[in-house]
Amino acid sequence: MRLIDLNADLGEGFGDYRIADDKSLMSIISSANIACGFHAGDANTMAESVNSAKELGIDLGAHVGFPDLMGFGRRRMQIDGETMAKYVIYQLGALAGFARVADYPLSHMSFHGALGNMAAEDEALAMPLLQAVKAFDPSLIISTTAGNAVERCARELNMKVACTLLADRAYHTDGMLVSRGKPGAVIHDPQAISARIRQWLTEGTLTSIEGVKIPMAVSSILLHGDTAGAVALAKRIRQEIEQTPDCQIRPLSRQLVSLNN
Repeated sequence: MRLIDLNADLGEGFGDYRIADDKSLMSIISSANIACGFHAGDANTMAESVNSAKELGIDLGAHVGFPDLMGFGRRRMQIDGETMAKYVIYQLGALAGFARVADYPLSHMSFHGALGNMAAEDEALAMPLLQAVKAFDPSLIISTTAGNAVERCARELNMKVACTLLADRAYHTDGMLVSRGKPGAVIHDPQAISARIRQWLTEGTLTSIEGVKIPMAVSSILLHGDTAGAVALAKRIRQEIEQTPDCQIRPLSRQLVSLNN
């Protein structure tokens, strides 16, 4: 039996602004990455997200990024590793505070947007950020795309790692994500997304933007809450998983296999 986490980036509103139908998405997925107030989110949004995750019994994760509300954390910023490590702890602490009040555990974390891309490319940045995560809570699962600097550094630090497939993002043949600024980087066609998920479920591969089939050793599928039609897309992906023989949706914290193997 293959156990697969269905994951989404949520809690990305701010003040009176809401980006996604978080509650509906949470009823479909098995784990959520919640924005921690830097690239999106605020106190009310975080508190509501934690309470919803607890109510629905899904895994709760922290989604940390650059201090960039105006750019939604998708603009590259030149912040030294030591300072950014403190920003990571600040964000983890914010969400963990609400989790503690709700008496619900924080299970995992991931890096958002431009910070995630930069850390994936550079071990010199990834290492201090992950050391900060480990110092904060060594039990947290690190969720990241496969084969990048974040995965390598997390494993070097003997942290739990779960590799994830981004459902609506194109990949290069080397396994790295295609930059959002390039044509075809974001896949908008729901049928195309379903087809690539089906390919991964049945073959364990994805077709890169260069047209090459590449193996993808992952245990989680991620979709973006800010994607148009995210709820319908989540339902499609869940259906693809449930209709595939010997596949079962299960959050990372409850997957029986060792995440370090």
